[in-house]
Amino acid sequence: MTTPAVTAGPLAPETNPFAGIDFSQLERSLRRPRTLISVVLSGLVTALTLTALVPLFYVVWMLAWRGGQKLSLSLFTERPPAPLEEGGGFGNAVVGTLVVVALAALVAVPFGILCGIFLAEAPEESRLAQAVRFSAKILTGFPSILAGVFAYGTIVLLTGGFSAVAGAIALAILMLPTIILTAEDAIRMVPAKMRDAAIGMGSTPTQRIWMVSVPTAFPGILTGIMLAIARAAGETAPLLFTALFSNFWPFTAGRLHLMQPTASLAVLIYNFAGMPFENQVELAWAAALVLVLLVLAANLVGQFLSRRRMADQ
Repeated sequence: MTTPAVTAGPLAPETNPFAGIDFSQLERSLRRPRTLISVVLSGLVTALTLTALVPLFYVVWMLAWRGGQKLSLSLFTERPPAPLEEGGGFGNAVVGTLVVVALAALVAVPFGILCGIFLAEAPEESRLAQAVRFSAKILTGFPSILAGVFAYGTIVLLTGGFSAVAGAIALAILMLPTIILTAEDAIRMVPAKMRDAAIGMGSTPTQRIWMVSVPTAFPGILTGIMLAIARAAGETAPLLFTALFSNFWPFTAGRLHLMQPTASLAVLIYNFAGMPFENQVELAWAAALVLVLLVLAANLVGQFLSRRRMADQ
């Protein structure tokens, strides 16, 4: 038995869902109030966005112009000059910044990721998880100078001197909330079907977390780590109370000295920017440009690793 063919034809008025609609009303025209308001508001938002970008581009242009004139290889191989001394560089400050930020990351990243995992996996009614999450959110607005005062009272006074370790502890306090909250959000965004599949295959909760949840959420976690590192690299106030400054390299004879005052780019900029000597002021501009480039490079590396990990998945 064959089914008769059904031929397409115009829908009856009572079955046509578009019957009675005047499509001419959907045409965009500036004569219509809704279209005019939409165009005006779109132009206003665009103008405000460009206005907000003006200070950013102005600062970047000033850094490139003033700092680029002083850039040379000798800046990265010489120590800071004395007030009346010409030349010099800030190689020890670059190394000191990398050392202090690396130490802070070694402290903050493991604790931050573990805390983020705990918050993401804890039940909603957990009082401890609620307290930790609330504390992390409070720490996001924590004044950086208070982190320096805390590290000064707990590390500097106990050890009897300024050091890179004290500076790292202060920066780690500032890095923790960013890493914790971004790690929690990234792990919570892991699809539920992936967790269910891991449970269905007989994996333990620990195996599910470390072999499914964390690798899947790695791009988001890495983004949080890069944001935290970028914030720590530009902090000045905590280092004034902890690492202070030094005209010497943080290592001698192949040995790294972590329990002595350590130079950093942020403190060097703070010290030299207010100097009445042109040479120091130029070094401050060059150091600011180098610091911005270091932070930019760290963010680009983080984005590259995140995209590569997402492509592999």
